[in-house]
Amino acid sequence: MAIIIDPDTQRFSENHKLMIGSILPRPIAFVSTCSKDGVFNLAPFSYFNGVCSKPPTIMFAPARRGYDGKIKDTLNNIRETKEFAVNIVSEEFAQNMVVCSTDFEPDVNEFEISGLSPSPCQKITPPFVKEAKVSFECKLNQIVQIGEKEPGAGFIVIGTIILFHIDDEIYENGKINLEKLKPIGRLSGNNYTRTTDQFEIIRKIKPK
Repeated sequence: MAIIIDPDTQRFSENHKLMIGSILPRPIAFVSTCSKDGVFNLAPFSYFNGVCSKPPTIMFAPARRGYDGKIKDTLNNIRETKEFAVNIVSEEFAQNMVVCSTDFEPDVNEFEISGLSPSPCQKITPPFVKEAKVSFECKLNQIVQIGEKEPGAGFIVIGTIILFHIDDEIYENGKINLEKLKPIGRLSGNNYTRTTDQFEIIRKIKPK
């Protein structure tokens, strides 16, 4: 027998638990931005995915802070500068990434807090994470507001990739070597997952 739950009958935090406990594994967008005053910011977001490939476009969803409904520094910076970098998180620096998930004050540089290295981008002002094996330089396409100005609401940030940064050790014949990239996925609570346990299902080709 299925349990039927109307999201309007419970708190947003309870809906959140159901979502992060079932929408998984989730890829992580490790987003680097720069404020108009030149302060670097670095933060992870696990509501993240690709949108399309012409133009190459990604999206991630920064929620309002759950305890006061305020907008996060990442979104404020993107609104002001219209640019950001997305770094793919590999297992080697997963611990450093988690350090950046704390809500620091806007004048705090998370690169310094986490021990990760900022590396200059070519087409945008924010740096990418030097330790990342894949990074995207992005220009803002649009921001879509979801919900009202309250905890639990959020935004969809859509960005166009204008430059790829790919470590030559993982780039093979135009493809990414997954075993060398070692990306991690977000689960619920404090749990993460690897991509080492895989299986194959052959997709049928549509008959002509």
